[in-house]
Amino acid sequence: VDHSRSPRLHGFWLAQHRIDGAYVPFATPPRDLPRAIRALPSLGFRGGNVTLPHKEQALGLVDEVSRTAQRIGAVNTLVVREDGSILGNNTDGFGFLAHLQASQPQWQPKAGPAVLLGAGGAARAIIVALLECGAPSIMLANRTRRRAEELAEALGAALGDEIAGRLQIVPWHHREQALDGAGLLVNATQLGMKGQSPLELDLASLPQTATVYDIVYVPLETPLLAAARARGHPTVDGLGMLLHQARPGFAAWFGIEP
Repeated sequence: VDHSRSPRLHGFWLAQHRIDGAYVPFATPPRDLPRAIRALPSLGFRGGNVTLPHKEQALGLVDEVSRTAQRIGAVNTLVVREDGSILGNNTDGFGFLAHLQASQPQWQPKAGPAVLLGAGGAARAIIVALLECGAPSIMLANRTRRRAEELAEALGAALGDEIAGRLQIVPWHHREQALDGAGLLVNATQLGMKGQSPLELDLASLPQTATVYDIVYVPLETPLLAAARARGHPTVDGLGMLLHQARPGFAAWFGIEP
């Protein structure tokens, strides 16, 4: 959680709306996640967020899962209800699309295939959001192919015919060829994040009109976005996704839409 800006964001909203509360980060090892989530009601929490690498594991640790989280197969938002039960929701897809549409309103889902790098919890949410908004197809590339295949299988089981023929797995070493004709490129990996390895990607095959979206927000301008801007591509950084995905959670916890 070292990279998270959520405490600043929610702290700002709490102060702005004069709510007596606090948003605090907990570095929780995977082995301790079940106990940490189940402790929230007794410790007086209204809820919380779940970040990497816990989003998929959290799905099986709550009392109820929202339809959106079920479709995505991952949880990023926990809501403690009046009776002490915990609802697991996922607002990543909402945040992804809301920021994309706000930053680049000219982008159209049917402009061309979307190329998505990464197969983690955020990638799941992004795929579902793109399918629901009408993207014709999604080409998915991940460093570990088996991970991409497992994601495709899980989404196929959850979405059925919605995903049939619209999600294609591309070998990681063919990721640059997949850019040819794409309307949207999304980096949903940690590559390029502060402290992580760089994302190595030549954008030469990407159409000039294609939008480039990097969900990494530390640093705010990643090497991918810098390279895309230098080529004249419309770009979207990762900070707005964080801002927008936080809105439904704050509203659920405190009854105020920030």
